[in-house]
Amino acid sequence: MTLADARFGGSIPQLYDRMLVPLIFQPYADDLAARVAHERPTHVLEVAAGTGVVTRALAACLPAASTIVATDLNQAMLDQAIATGTARPVQWQQADAMRLPFPDAVFDAVACQFGAMFFPDKVAAYVEARRVLHPGGKFIFNVWDRIEDNDFAQVVTDALAQAFPLDPPGFLARTPHGYHDLAIIADDLARAGFTTPPVCSTLAARSRAATPDIPAIAYCQGTPLRNEIAASSLAEATAHAAAAIAQRFGPGPVDGKIQAHVIAVARP
Repeated sequence: MTLADARFGGSIPQLYDRMLVPLIFQPYADDLAARVAHERPTHVLEVAAGTGVVTRALAACLPAASTIVATDLNQAMLDQAIATGTARPVQWQQADAMRLPFPDAVFDAVACQFGAMFFPDKVAAYVEARRVLHPGGKFIFNVWDRIEDNDFAQVVTDALAQAFPLDPPGFLARTPHGYHDLAIIADDLARAGFTTPPVCSTLAARSRAATPDIPAIAYCQGTPLRNEIAASSLAEATAHAAAAIAQRFGPGPVDGKIQAHVIAVARP
């Protein structure tokens, strides 16, 4: 992962929330929030909350007495989440998942949606998640499966490799889809002090859009993939991705597979 892979600035938060959330994130957010709610937690921490799709789902499904603290490294993403709002009050706080500003053993559950792939030191982030959990508390998170099981991401990556053969943008394969090996994830958790093996499940869903332009804009302009594309080439790259999606899935509506792993592990 490069430093640019974790830079969500400019118009990325707005496009991310408006286009990527309904395209790929919402079904997994609903699933993750339901898993957290099943644990009946009183105090919940969310790390790498992004623009708040899981936060909104948690606010809707947890009892009113449950508290939710939602954090993200990128203040611009939190600003978008705050602007969108939640069904009830949430504590928003900028924080690094590898250095959480909370005391030991204060949360019943820690949730993280598609954030682990961006942690420069995953074991350090898992140590922090374990530290802030009560004994027996659950750490529940998800990660994208390999890019070959995520249709639009694969088509966009292949299209941009053709468009820019001398310097192909590799963000999607490298980072969002670069941490999918469950054996590696289990080993990282064990090294972080989670002594009980994690419970893992793989969930497939569908990604749908009215036109090929929507996933093309979402991926090329609403993610840090944008940071790999020269500003003068952004429109060209987006158009090339849209044409590739249309060739594969038709002129619209388009429908592609998405797939992710969900991991749950308890603090000993």
